Amino acid sequence: SLYMMNRFILAFICSLDRLLPSINTSLSPRKRTTSQCKSEPPLLRTSKRTIYTAGRPPWYNEHGTQSKEAFVIGLCGGSASGKTTVARKIIEALDVPWVVLLSMDSFYKVLTAEQQLQAANNDYNFDHPDAFDFSLLVHTLRKLKQGKSVKIPVYDFTTHGRQKEWKTVYGASVIIFEGIMLFADKELLKLLDMKIFVDTDSDIRLVRRLRRDITERGRDIEGVIKQYNKFVKPAFEQYIEPTMRLADIVVPRGGGNMVAIDLIVQHVHSQLEERELSVRAALASAHQAQPLPQTLSVLESTPQVRGMHTIIRNKETSRDEFIFYSKRLMRLLIERALSFLPSQVHVVQTPQGEDYEGRTFHGKRQITGVSILRAGETMEPALRAVCKDVRIGKILIQTNQDTGEPELHYLRLPKDISEDHVILTDCTVSTGAAAMMAIRVLLDHDAQEDKILLVSLLMAEMGVHSVAYAFPQVKIITTAVDKKVNDLFHIIPGIGNFGDRYFGTDAPPDWSDDDMDEPSC
Repeated sequence: SLYMMNRFILAFICSLDRLLPSINTSLSPRKRTTSQCKSEPPLLRTSKRTIYTAGRPPWYNEHGTQSKEAFVIGLCGGSASGKTTVARKIIEALDVPWVVLLSMDSFYKVLTAEQQLQAANNDYNFDHPDAFDFSLLVHTLRKLKQGKSVKIPVYDFTTHGRQKEWKTVYGASVIIFEGIMLFADKELLKLLDMKIFVDTDSDIRLVRRLRRDITERGRDIEGVIKQYNKFVKPAFEQYIEPTMRLADIVVPRGGGNMVAIDLIVQHVHSQLEERELSVRAALASAHQAQPLPQTLSVLESTPQVRGMHTIIRNKETSRDEFIFYSKRLMRLLIERALSFLPSQVHVVQTPQGEDYEGRTFHGKRQITGVSILRAGETMEPALRAVCKDVRIGKILIQTNQDTGEPELHYLRLPKDISEDHVILTDCTVSTGAAAMMAIRVLLDHDAQEDKILLVSLLMAEMGVHSVAYAFPQVKIITTAVDKKVNDLFHIIPGIGNFGDRYFGTDAPPDWSDDDMDEPSC
């Protein structure tokens, strides 16, 4: 009878459960009901370091184009074979700061009403290739491998549908993609640089699946067993197990096989070493002795502007005066930037009843201001003062102290900036590495290059050339351009560390004009 069968299965589970790690029953189990956990921060903490799982290294060269593609590892194996555990072990052993971990679970197809009913009765086959949206999966992985931002669907296992909000993910040094049908699509296979098959005993996989579906997804034991016998086991034998021959490496026993994981890590390290790129080094050697680009607009050096520069460049200037005259310059700079926005003739009638032919802003959408934290944030008040109802976004870019390269750590943009005119603000630009990354991120979010204005109080010639060469349609507006950048990437004669002088904080001894610290708020 069904009752006796369940008793037998439970006894079977108890005997095999000793093979698996014990569960701390004093803690409530983590309810993983979606393919992405939106409440978790975009990072993975290991014993060695914090690994960012939603970030973006500067994967472009001095031309602003992609330099090297991400290294993509595909992890295939039966349901509950330990693919995610192997992935996390690889991530920890790799010890690289930027990684993306994706699951095929996010790419289940949206079910029809009839299929929803079948799923509720455990009669829908989620372990068949037709259950996955391979076209979306391939499109997403291809963009991600190219270093572009993508939106990942969030699949809800309780409703068997996609949530409205999708998760934004960026390119990384390594992309690890895991799923039961990962080797079932030819186009998907072409995108994988390394193919790994996790081979785990079927009894252990069954116990893991029972524990997961009952404790995490709220399923009953009869439904789990029914689904396993009807769909999971036959699918493994027909579609998954035969693809083992396509794997470059087979990992028996899953995450406990550290010998296999060490071999994988050694190979990935050798591949990453071949893909290294120093953005700053490339920028420093490019565009020497070139005339300043036509896309650059420098505020007229009137006695008033020259006088304000004299005050803010003076190392003896007090913080209060530095802030006061910086704000004055910012206001003039923003007004100058707005003059480059499209306008059209607009006739109005004056109080005297006469027509006046003036001009008005001409554009389908509004203006968005995006500040590069933290120094660029100081220009927001000036932008808000002269541009009513401007939408504001923020980007935090920090320099990696080990590599000297800029890295994206935080991003908040208004929804749909594809038609907006974007004013990107940063107070100083030396090599242009941080500004280039910010522009690249804006383009990843569908901003149009010819509608981006980079606005900075002070720039070095190197930074101007770098940005203009990489993004020839971006308009660059500044109050002054200094000729030199020293070996520490400081603008010469320069202005010092603007953020520290403005906020009254101390600069580290190895600061750079492109460095972005944590926001002050």
